[in-house]
Amino acid sequence: MNVAIYLFDRVTALDAIGPYEVLCRVPGWEVEFVAAEAGPVETDTGITAISATRPVSRAGSADLLLVPGGAGSRPLMSDQPALEQLRRLAAGAEWLSSVCTGSLVLAAAGLLDGKRCTTHWLYLERLRELGAVPVAERVVVDGRTITAAGVSSGIDMALSLVGSVEGPEVARAVQLAIEYDPQPPYDSGSPRTAASGTVEAVTARAAKRDRWLAARQ
Repeated sequence: MNVAIYLFDRVTALDAIGPYEVLCRVPGWEVEFVAAEAGPVETDTGITAISATRPVSRAGSADLLLVPGGAGSRPLMSDQPALEQLRRLAAGAEWLSSVCTGSLVLAAAGLLDGKRCTTHWLYLERLRELGAVPVAERVVVDGRTITAAGVSSGIDMALSLVGSVEGPEVARAVQLAIEYDPQPPYDSGSPRTAASGTVEAVTARAAKRDRWLAARQ
């Protein structure tokens, strides 16, 4: 499997690195980061970067195309040259995947029309507006499309994908290799389990950030 993870300015680091840490450990799989230009791509914290090995315009066909999310996904949704490059890569891919708001980018490119898919819980209804069918689950598979909810769920998505392609034993071995044994100290990782005050606080912060991002565009 040749895997292309598409990077863009203000990408969320874990959206890209979480799946990478799973997929790069599968025997025979080749994983590379691509972007508009080769070189470091700044993440949405502004204090770290991930290096793209080649520009997306020079990327060949990929068996798996993965689009992470992040604050930079908003302007990317209206960046027609970038969306056209994603359509090109998706046309030759066997699998299409995303993490968090990466699914909004795929939907904006017309690649999720009528597909069951997910994203961060704050933006599920935005998927419907873009022609997709939002599902409030951590990982959603619809044919050869596999999408993950917010940030950390990219690891679950990648393991699910490996299990589908290579079989459960390979996926279990990778899970053990990265010692992915989540035992969070709080049961607050979903709006279904978090306290109402926590949900309201996160929603308010996200709305403030979205207004700030919109003003910058």
